[in-house]
Amino acid sequence: MPRKLLKFLIIFDNTSLLYFPGQFLSGRVLIELQDETPALGLHFHVVGEGVVRNGRRQERTYDKENYIDFRMRLLGDVDQGGPAILSPGIHSFPFKLGLPHGLPSTFLGRYGWIQFYCKAALRENNGVIHKNHQVFIVMNPIDLNLEKPILAQPFTCEVDHKLGVVCVGGGQIKCRVSLDRGGYVPGENILVTAFISNHSNVTVKRTKASLTETIEYLARGKVVQTEKRELAVLVRGKIRPGGKDEWHNELYVPPLPPTNLQGCHLIKTSYDVFFVIEPKSLEKEIKLQLPIVLATYPFRNSGDSANPNTWPESVLKPDTHTHYPSTLPIFRPWLNEKPSEA
Repeated sequence: MPRKLLKFLIIFDNTSLLYFPGQFLSGRVLIELQDETPALGLHFHVVGEGVVRNGRRQERTYDKENYIDFRMRLLGDVDQGGPAILSPGIHSFPFKLGLPHGLPSTFLGRYGWIQFYCKAALRENNGVIHKNHQVFIVMNPIDLNLEKPILAQPFTCEVDHKLGVVCVGGGQIKCRVSLDRGGYVPGENILVTAFISNHSNVTVKRTKASLTETIEYLARGKVVQTEKRELAVLVRGKIRPGGKDEWHNELYVPPLPPTNLQGCHLIKTSYDVFFVIEPKSLEKEIKLQLPIVLATYPFRNSGDSANPNTWPESVLKPDTHTHYPSTLPIFRPWLNEKPSEA
């Protein structure tokens, strides 16, 4: 009867698969055999990499950087003369290593990714090699309480925009937009306050506020691709000539990687709130850009200073019972949702 490998698994001690830089990555490689098996070695490889790919094969721009490249032999010795004999049953091979500080957060985009995974290879003496791999998630946290204090303050952007020629149905549109602060974490709401005054003879078709993610992919020091995604959108209706409108609305921040992907030099992420005024004519839209920082840990109230682990009720808190997928997600389902009317 031929030898049969019943199980070959990489099992982490942390079942959520979520790790922070500086933590220990520990677990075991589990092998279950039906028959006695001579093995030349069990090799274990931990990989962390950032990759950018752009274009088709013949014209592809490619760049890569490594964050972890750790190899160890869990079974077998280089100086060992013959194979190790594994008896039928279950065998467990433990591993443990410290993750480097400064690792970037796990990320997956259209033209590049940052991912971390372990690979195991069991080599039999007859040349057969059994392989398996397991992804784990890294989060490099950003604490808003350690960032610039100005991020905790409200900030404003305003514009006076002239439409056409005043004597031929033109005029001016005034707009003032404010955000309640400059830093947020997933699960919070961005309070958008705006005042629009239409002093022109042109009707404003609609106004729109959107939370936008911009991703830049770099290869050999140059930006080779850029992605822009509207993550949350609010829309309000028309403003007639001589009319006014006021905004007091909220944009929800969905689960997102933090700003800048600290530790990665190939992929840059940034977030902005765009406020757009669309005139009902051939005039170009008026766009105001308000950059924000997305972090991991929210601002603490002054009364919470004694307890740094206090989280506001609305924030998406780390949950020890949350199980992350063993493969990275490709799509973000909320990107296909339609804009909501404010």
